[in-house]
Amino acid sequence: MPPRANYDLTTPAGRRAAVMNSLFVDHAILRQGWRNWGVVAPGRLYRSNHPSPWQLQDAARRFGLRTVVNLRGERVNCGSDALSRAEAARLGLTHVDAPFESRGAPHRDRILRLAGIYAAMEEPALLHCKSGADRTGLAAGIFLLLEGGTSAEALGQLHWRHGHVSASRTGILDAFFRLYARQAEGRLPFLDWVRDEYDEAGLRTDFRSRPWADRLVDGVLRRE
Repeated sequence: MPPRANYDLTTPAGRRAAVMNSLFVDHAILRQGWRNWGVVAPGRLYRSNHPSPWQLQDAARRFGLRTVVNLRGERVNCGSDALSRAEAARLGLTHVDAPFESRGAPHRDRILRLAGIYAAMEEPALLHCKSGADRTGLAAGIFLLLEGGTSAEALGQLHWRHGHVSASRTGILDAFFRLYARQAEGRLPFLDWVRDEYDEAGLRTDFRSRPWADRLVDGVLRRE
């Protein structure tokens, strides 16, 4: 099913409304000078915060992008979502929704679906969420593990240099990779562990964040 049209981008008024919503409601004004760009696998996979149309066009030209993986999922009445989808279509890029959450234990079914997306997508590809800090780091780490990387390399994608705060509730994503390292790394391939042994509910129960970090991420940074 195609995404619902939230803005009529074929009219000047509709496009203006989408741009204003993107800049001032979805905070894209803060992303104009801060790309939060990263290279996950050179020539294959890149990461960023939610790209504006001109940023997506620039990345597609510079890196030969073929696919955009949107970790926010479809967002109704979100100008950033409408604009980036339209720009991906204009550039001939495949746009894939793979929604994750940043403050909960990663869902088994969503990890398995993402693995299928990685296996089938045309490369090079770009991963993005809103800020490019948490869900993007999770998805980048999963890619590395699927490619034979280590849990330490996956954890490296959840880093303060991308704005990730591991002491906050988003640190449950770090705990997910550490759980794999503790329970199965070297014994089971990552995807087999996810499919057969990963205890999603147990991870949710066991994880604890720090109140100061939650206030920073939720109250000051206002992360999604």
